[in-house]
Amino acid sequence: MVSWVVGVLFLSTLLLCSADVHHYEFFVRESNFTKLCNTTTLLVVNDSYPGPEIRVHKGDTVFVNVHNQGNYSFTIHWHGVKQPRNPWFDGPEFITQCPIQPGTNFTHEIILSDEIGTLWWHAHSDWTRGSVHGAFIILPAENETYPFPTPNADQTIILQSWYNGDYKQIIDDALAAGVAPRTADAYAINGHLGDTYGCPNDTIFLMEVDSENIYLLRIINAAMNEEQFFTITNHTLIVVAQDASYVRMFTTDYIMISPGQTMDVLVIADQNVGQYYMAIRPFSDSAAQPSDFITTGVFQYTNSEGGLNASLIPLPAMNDTDAMLNFISQIRYTNVSQNPTINVPADTDINRRLYIAIATNTLPCNTSECVSDNRFAASLNNVSFVSPRIDILQAYYRNITGVFTQDFPFNPPVFYDFTGNLTDFNTEAGEGTRAIVVNYGDAVEMVLQTTRLGAGGSHPIHLHGFSFYWVGIGTGNFNNETDPSTYNLVDPPLINTVHSPAAGWVALRFFANNPGVWYMHCHFERHNSWGMSTVLIVRNGTTTETSMRPPPSTMPRCPGT
Repeated sequence: MVSWVVGVLFLSTLLLCSADVHHYEFFVRESNFTKLCNTTTLLVVNDSYPGPEIRVHKGDTVFVNVHNQGNYSFTIHWHGVKQPRNPWFDGPEFITQCPIQPGTNFTHEIILSDEIGTLWWHAHSDWTRGSVHGAFIILPAENETYPFPTPNADQTIILQSWYNGDYKQIIDDALAAGVAPRTADAYAINGHLGDTYGCPNDTIFLMEVDSENIYLLRIINAAMNEEQFFTITNHTLIVVAQDASYVRMFTTDYIMISPGQTMDVLVIADQNVGQYYMAIRPFSDSAAQPSDFITTGVFQYTNSEGGLNASLIPLPAMNDTDAMLNFISQIRYTNVSQNPTINVPADTDINRRLYIAIATNTLPCNTSECVSDNRFAASLNNVSFVSPRIDILQAYYRNITGVFTQDFPFNPPVFYDFTGNLTDFNTEAGEGTRAIVVNYGDAVEMVLQTTRLGAGGSHPIHLHGFSFYWVGIGTGNFNNETDPSTYNLVDPPLINTVHSPAAGWVALRFFANNPGVWYMHCHFERHNSWGMSTVLIVRNGTTTETSMRPPPSTMPRCPGT
């Protein structure tokens, strides 16, 4: 059955509505949740964890009215939605807007273009996204088909980090003390902690299936600081999409998914009737290890009986780098009509090259709560990003000075053995709000170089406003003379969040065809909180169609203005 699915392209026409306009209401407030035999107050949307699902069609427009009925301010980002010419509603705090204050509301206009499949939305302020998040499902447009056998049903699977405590307070306390925030108390699948943590009141996620049916799993890693392995015991997974772009189908026993990423996976209920574990476990190649917990769910056949056996869960070990590389190396673009036509910038097109060293660092700690003279920091090209108090988009559009500078370094300020022994190397970074600025239509190549500074390890890097082609990956220090010969310019994946491996590099290419201000950052929240981020500004083109839309009159006011 599995070989039939992979080998045969079966297109079933879906009778769907034409491009449409949808309206959602998000009421954001504190609610109590009891897990691990402990009751915690969380900021959530519509009293649910995870939050409500948005389900629309390709090319639709969505309006979401966000009402802040909570105790502190926040913003919401529509992760993976390109928002063509429309950065005003992208959402990151103090990048494209100021936060939505308690007692106020703000309506986002979300413009879909060529995205298809699974994306998600989440808060983009402090660590609020730990509890404020949900799925953003984009079904095929009218008369469009799936490029694989039409599933009998689909199921959203959101992977989460659970903390006994308020997410914002956890990072606020850690930043004030200059220390690393504590690791997660548990992991969750769709808000359920499963049966491995010892609390008898914890619930387990259950997905009921019928024999021989095909199911499309829409998997979202909403975890705070953990890449995750995912498996279903005794069942083969068929990967069909990543980051709202179809990929060449391949089979696997597990997936490895980074925070921020989404994957669409087919699974056929073709085993003996029974109950089978689905399970997650973190992957880490860093010296700063996450909690090595396994969280379970149940893949249950209708009318099945009998128990479950946890010893049968075939997950890789947390530090299994080979398992990680074996999985991600199989991801390729697929040339199907439902995907955007492949448009990888050629070598001769590239006119903007960036070589960005990714590092964890230290900076002087100057608060009364500091536990030492230095605090944890993080940087791109030794610039630890400082968030302004007026959003950068507004400052750029209105020519407000003193908010940011346009001088982000296109190369590391000092070249060193990025992946060597850095025991005695100076780890202190500089600080600034420094933006990358390119012209509309530029062909951009970014090489992200992971270093061994600090704890080292991999980094999931996300770029707002774009999907990019992941054209290269390698170990050690990038060699600009020999490594480009290894690039895949034929069928590189089209994604929005890339896994940059420990002591290695990745190469990305894209055309800067979306004018605006776009955030780029590590999707490990502790690293983003420490400054592992920057801003990409794409100048307007020469026409209205290649220029930003004007700002709406309803943008939230910045504090003190």
